[in-house]
Amino acid sequence: MRKTAILWQVIAMIGALILPWYGVRGGFWSFGWIGGIFSDPKMASAVAQGLLHDRWWLITALIPLVGTGLSLAFIKNHKLLAKLLVMISIASLVLLVAQGFIVARTGPRIFVDLFVGGPGETGQSGLGAGAFVVLFAQLFVLTTGYSGMGKGRGDAFIVGLIGLIVALVGVFVFFPVSHILIQAFQNAEGALSLTEFWTRLVSPRIWTLRCLTGSGSCGPAWNSLFLAILTGAGTTLLGLSFALIATRTNFKAKPLLRVLTIIPIITPPFVIGLALILLFGRSGTVSFYLNEWFDIEKTRWLYGFWGIYMAQLLSFTPIAFLVLIGVVEGVSPSMEEASQTLHADRWQTFRFISFPLMRPGLANAFLLGFIESIADFGNPLVLGGNFSVLSTEIYFSIVGAVANSGKAATLAIVLLCMTLSAFLVQRWWVGKKSYATVTGKGDSGQHASLNPLLRGFCYATALPWAAFTAIVYTMIVFGSFVKLWGYDNSFTFDHYLRAFSVNFADGIKWTGVAWDSYFTTLTISSIAAPFTAVIGLATAYLLVRQKFIGKDLFEFSTMLSFAIPGTVIGISYILAFNVPPIELTGTSIILILVFVFRNMPVGVRGGIAAMSQLDKSLDEASITLGANSFTTVRKVIVPLMGPAILAALTYSFVRAITSVSAVIFLVSARHNMATSFIVGRVENGEFGIAIAYSAVLIVTMLTVIIGLQLIIGKRRLRREDRVQDHTKTAKA
Repeated sequence: MRKTAILWQVIAMIGALILPWYGVRGGFWSFGWIGGIFSDPKMASAVAQGLLHDRWWLITALIPLVGTGLSLAFIKNHKLLAKLLVMISIASLVLLVAQGFIVARTGPRIFVDLFVGGPGETGQSGLGAGAFVVLFAQLFVLTTGYSGMGKGRGDAFIVGLIGLIVALVGVFVFFPVSHILIQAFQNAEGALSLTEFWTRLVSPRIWTLRCLTGSGSCGPAWNSLFLAILTGAGTTLLGLSFALIATRTNFKAKPLLRVLTIIPIITPPFVIGLALILLFGRSGTVSFYLNEWFDIEKTRWLYGFWGIYMAQLLSFTPIAFLVLIGVVEGVSPSMEEASQTLHADRWQTFRFISFPLMRPGLANAFLLGFIESIADFGNPLVLGGNFSVLSTEIYFSIVGAVANSGKAATLAIVLLCMTLSAFLVQRWWVGKKSYATVTGKGDSGQHASLNPLLRGFCYATALPWAAFTAIVYTMIVFGSFVKLWGYDNSFTFDHYLRAFSVNFADGIKWTGVAWDSYFTTLTISSIAAPFTAVIGLATAYLLVRQKFIGKDLFEFSTMLSFAIPGTVIGISYILAFNVPPIELTGTSIILILVFVFRNMPVGVRGGIAAMSQLDKSLDEASITLGANSFTTVRKVIVPLMGPAILAALTYSFVRAITSVSAVIFLVSARHNMATSFIVGRVENGEFGIAIAYSAVLIVTMLTVIIGLQLIIGKRRLRREDRVQDHTKTAKA
């Protein structure tokens, strides 16, 4: 404990002595602050600010650091030292946060008036690198002392991990979301009004059921709920069918099938909706030929529930597949062989052995599909027609002619209640049973093949859907090479040349209009993806392997940013991080953070599903042999989490590229994202460039996903990994 605390104390002193306490113009990594670390009050460290630039309140906030150093130097009693570290670090964190918020929002005058009297200097910049280094160092001093008191089984790594994730979720999820949700309880003047909240909450426009009587349409709350349930069920069924074909059959075109299951998730916004419109709209290709050949009338059936449902199935089935593929692979063949030894046929083995062991994966896949559907913004915006859902209602409440943030916040609370309900139902269905099938023992590795009826059902559901996906994406590629899709189908390269032209006359010059947003998007996505995967899987490890107070609340809190529409998240980040103490708007950091904490739940749910199958005896054996928790995670857990790691990295990378709703308000001239570029081209009617750009992004993301698959490799759970071929066995 003492050595760990000393390390964090040294890091805290570095942050206080030689790093800029406030944000610096040009950014930290420009290192322009080095020359003014003592002389320039805008770039000085905390100690220099307090001693040389009359900001004495910073010295007050840093006094606990001296107390920590003295305790480490002179206190020899282990338990007493642990208690002192906890108390001093709590005092330090409280003082640092207080000076950050109070001074940032009101200016130092409040301190001067309180302790000295008279006028004082007002205003302050957002906190900088030095402040964040000190805050995080003090957080880990706190967790180190807490573990030293015997809490958390005395495991500093586990306690520190819990403290870090709680802090990150609190700052980058609860803090910004609270800024907008609190407006649900305010009236037009900004005063607290529960009556106003209740009136908005029970509004008949939200909850009407007139669609059941045929006298009108249902309210957006019921529309969202009904659509989310069907989407969750449909994506889970399709994802399971694809996963079973990939792992339990000898289907020849498995690599192609995997590609077709992944492509929809790497599609930029509005492209699926646009492709469906140009196929099934009134002037669509399919509608035209159905009218010509079978005299079927052209209608607007696509604009409404069925269009949104079809687009969401296309968009979100890959998420279910990514979660379920690892779960299906993780079912132990020895259990299936034991069932067949006891004279159970293949259907009984699947029904009573394999399927129950897949329950965590099925539950998590359904929950993700439900939440994705209920928070989806792009598909309902393009295909919704008169079928209103909560996500679009929230958007129009914010950006409409008369902005109504109170209504938007109330609708967001309704969304959260639906998500919480789905979360509780999922927890109830999974129950507290054990689903561990991966132990330290080897087995034959021969999965039982599917019985003919189940195999036929999987083929009948998955293969037509894969063919439909191939048709949709063929049309997208086709649309990028024609002048105006649907009207002038003559071949052209103009869209690609305008977007991605390169001039080699005087060196390489990226002259295409899309290059800037393309490079920015790849850079930000590449930074965000590993952080998303690490935080998501670390959270899953804590939820599955550890017991601590408030774990259920902690688990739900990780789903909070995922359950709220991206437009609400984007606006909440602006409200929270546009003013001190944390100023991030206009920077690339705010984009990285919104991607990390918006997409983190997929890593969490995938990690929970995969880790539920890993027997705890693996951890116990490692610890018994002298390894600590960190070594156990690194050498035992992580190598068995290949599919979950791949799912988290894949999803976070492609979602960072294809997300539009969360970043539409956060992009800036310096950091323009591909999705905002595409939306701008669609709004200007330049569909060719938008589709060409989308095609380039699809190829880019597909290349990255294949590369990740090769780098991570396939999880080797057993000596062999093949499906039993009962036909060959019978012949033998």
